[in-house]
Amino acid sequence: MAEPKLPQPGIPPLATGSTLTSSEVAGSPVSTLPSPAEDPLVQPYTSVERWVHRITVLMFVFVCAVLGMLLVILPWRPDWTDNHLLMGYPRLQEILGYGFVRGLCTGLGVLDVWIGFSEAIHYHEEKLP
Repeated sequence: MAEPKLPQPGIPPLATGSTLTSSEVAGSPVSTLPSPAEDPLVQPYTSVERWVHRITVLMFVFVCAVLGMLLVILPWRPDWTDNHLLMGYPRLQEILGYGFVRGLCTGLGVLDVWIGFSEAIHYHEEKLP
């Protein structure tokens, strides 16, 4: 005879594979989380924290835009393969000269620019209380 699946303490009933009956659902207390405005532990940002966040987002967008533009333009210039850093590595110099690798770097650059500007467009702040 198979044992019935009894709820174990500390484990939710659905995690053990058992099903809930309507009486168990009706008798269980519903926990609601307080909204951030009602929660005394959540404090609004100070003006310094707000400006630090703004500057951080601005710097992130700037770095993404600059690195992305470098990755879009630089692979198609002669400096990409003909530089003193790659002179000791002729095989790497040859690999970086392939059109696929150049296109891959350009695609990563476009993606980087897109991420930066997407972050700038979707930036929002919480309203002050």
